[in-house]
Amino acid sequence: MRSDARQAKRHPHDDAPDTAADFRKLTEMPHGPERDALRQELVKAWLPMAERLAGRFRNRGEALDDLRQVAALGLVKAVDRYDPERGSAFESYAVPTVTGEIKRHFRDHMWTLHVPRRVQDLRNRVRFARQELSQTVPGRAPTLAEIAEKAQLSMEDAAAGLEALDSFTALSLDAELPGSEDGYALRDALGASDPALDVVIDREAVKPRIAALPERERDILYMRFFGDMTQSRIAEQLGISQMHVSRLISRCCDRLRDQVMQDAA
Repeated sequence: MRSDARQAKRHPHDDAPDTAADFRKLTEMPHGPERDALRQELVKAWLPMAERLAGRFRNRGEALDDLRQVAALGLVKAVDRYDPERGSAFESYAVPTVTGEIKRHFRDHMWTLHVPRRVQDLRNRVRFARQELSQTVPGRAPTLAEIAEKAQLSMEDAAAGLEALDSFTALSLDAELPGSEDGYALRDALGASDPALDVVIDREAVKPRIAALPERERDILYMRFFGDMTQSRIAEQLGISQMHVSRLISRCCDRLRDQVMQDAA
């Protein structure tokens, strides 16, 4: 008796129908009305299992009716793809197929960022209205006015719902931008700190200190750092030794650095 109880506990779908013979028959039947009818019977027989799987994901921000529809879609895929010749029971194939379909639905349709409940409701009403209109208005997408009328919303609310349809997931910075053929991604369009700004700040900080230097030292710094002249050429032009030029440059730079640091402090 205990063994039977443990077995029942391990089997979450103890009312699973015995459809092994029907699945074998289905694979042997040619496409046609009879095969379609048998396929529908198999889907109907296993639908309670799919609905139970959908119930496991309730209270996660998605309506249970929507989850049941997604689970039913996963069940149809499982029925169409199941191969009884592989030896495994249909249930062992259908459960991960249906569960995977539900998880994929959450991945593709659940909100990455928190949005007001009203916006979520608008999105759902617009989505259902657009789906229904797409079946009755072939060849083109339904207009905003048609969606608003079908969903019984104002034009503003319908527009907000349509915008929310594309707002479930945050765009990755690695996502390639539309029309890009060289791998140009969103991160490449973001701004960054310009290292040249530090140079501008340093120049503005040191400018008044340079202006206060004696004229010869100011000329030496200008020739060295703005005229890109070597110390030997500067020494030759001023008629002094290269060693003296080197000492003057070092002394001026040290003095400027100390003065700028004191100003910053």
